[in-house]
Amino acid sequence: AQKTVVAEGLNDPKGITVWDTLTFVTDKTRVMRIDAKGNLEVWAEATDFPKPPKFLNDIVADARGNLYVSDSGDLKGAEGAVYRISSDRTITTVLDSSNPAIKTPNGLIFDGEDLLVLDFGSGVLSRCNLKDKSLTTIAEGFPGGDGLAWDWDHNLYITEWKSGRVSVLRDGKGPAETISTTDFQAAADLASHPRFGTVFVPDMKAGTVTPLAWVNNNPKVDDAPLAAKIVPAFTSAQVDRPIIVTHAGDGSNRIFIVSQKGKVFSLAGNEPNAEPKLFFDLTSKVRYLDNQNEEGFLGFAFHPKFKENGQFFAYYTTKNATHTSVISRFTAAKDTGTADITSEQEILRIPQPYWNHNGGTIEFGPDGLMYVGLGDGGAGNDPHGHAQDPSTLLGKILRIDVDRTEGDRKYGIPKDNPMVGQSGARGEIFATGFRNIWRLSFDRQGGQFWVADVGQDIWEEINIVTKGGNYGWNAREARHKFRANGSGPKPEFIEPIWEYHHDIGKSVTGGFVYRGKQVPELTGLYVYADYVTGRIWGLKYDEAKRQVVSNRPINGNTQPVMSFGEDEQGELYFTTPSGQMFKFAAGN
Repeated sequence: AQKTVVAEGLNDPKGITVWDTLTFVTDKTRVMRIDAKGNLEVWAEATDFPKPPKFLNDIVADARGNLYVSDSGDLKGAEGAVYRISSDRTITTVLDSSNPAIKTPNGLIFDGEDLLVLDFGSGVLSRCNLKDKSLTTIAEGFPGGDGLAWDWDHNLYITEWKSGRVSVLRDGKGPAETISTTDFQAAADLASHPRFGTVFVPDMKAGTVTPLAWVNNNPKVDDAPLAAKIVPAFTSAQVDRPIIVTHAGDGSNRIFIVSQKGKVFSLAGNEPNAEPKLFFDLTSKVRYLDNQNEEGFLGFAFHPKFKENGQFFAYYTTKNATHTSVISRFTAAKDTGTADITSEQEILRIPQPYWNHNGGTIEFGPDGLMYVGLGDGGAGNDPHGHAQDPSTLLGKILRIDVDRTEGDRKYGIPKDNPMVGQSGARGEIFATGFRNIWRLSFDRQGGQFWVADVGQDIWEEINIVTKGGNYGWNAREARHKFRANGSGPKPEFIEPIWEYHHDIGKSVTGGFVYRGKQVPELTGLYVYADYVTGRIWGLKYDEAKRQVVSNRPINGNTQPVMSFGEDEQGELYFTTPSGQMFKFAAGN
């Protein structure tokens, strides 16, 4: 890479921070600003401060662009201060040496609306409430404390210049744990890098920069590849955007494939050369556009008593209203074994504010009730706060009874749903706090409820869902605080059992716990994938230990994985946007 100098003539530059398109740098007694074009100007002179600084050190910016800068004073434990530089360049004192915890303030970092201050002289890490400037001690024992950095688990890393020690405070709380695996001579300011899951530690005396891995809050798991193969399921059958694979549970062994554009095809499940036969065509009612491809025919489920009543259900985006999801009942004709749209009975209509994050999985649970996975309504960041709002169905899993009606509703609400009877809450809600559920399923053996939730910035997640659970979005993204206004771990939030970083994949495709017979090595594993990378894994969850013990790749696929499905025997299939369908076979 070519080196370009954007600022020169600085006197011992120490701190640097970025806000929007602006970069701010401290030299010994001034603050400099560099704009997006590389223009340098003095933002604060020494004489602008309430007291001329002796040695400006760290600098940070809040969400509104106000700057906070530490003055380490005379480096002998006196005259230190922390200043605030507002966006109009007004400078005020936040903390000074009249507070016994402030001797030589150095490292600064934000924790929400509070400012954390690491004092080089006293070795104390303090929390400053910026509303009243009150100071409380978080932890002590960091002589020569220099740098502060967060990871995505809200763990705080601390360097000490004098001892060379690097420590971590898990969830930003004591006691401190030493994590440095090498002896630093003079560990200086550090930076956290989420892409690599490391903190980079510069050593001022050794002249080195060393990466240290983030502390691992997860147990080590078996990640050896599985001896299972991926093979074509049918030699010639292709469906345009095959988004669902399922079966009718009627003993026919038929496999049903749903096109996102509106058609449902059936195939003889035990015939590799089977040709797809049209079972149902909803194209005239389904809205699907390639540039808004999270709408369309998204959910399809047969009634548990389909063999007797011929009923099945569809979740789709309707053409007769903008961004609106519909769940409807249809009935297949016994004489033809097919169905048409004239049998439609609309059950539930769900307006969506945007075209993305529609979720759409509908599935009958072991209790015979219908479960519906809904996204937060779309855009980004959950802008309307749907996932945590009990008055809306968005960002939730619903549980409804399609075998009865209540008043004007074409379905019943189970009396034991967790929000039944709560003021301002929808009784249909079974669980809350989801961004965009992309597939939910029940384990055939034991009924465990698996839900994959697509992440936004950094993390993808897999959950085991229980009634009334809150799974954190948009305060949490997987096991991590979501952006500056998010939340650390709280008792009311249930953490996912598994997560993976966007270095590995960027959109989880949930699957099933394998209970088939043809691939014994997969038995009891939750098989899932990443849509973007096409990587596939088999995950083992130890219910007694309440932790994942293995997450083993199944090699051989390079295409995006749209969806998984089961046949009547529990054999597992997956689809790709190219229209192909694959299954798993025992490896050699």
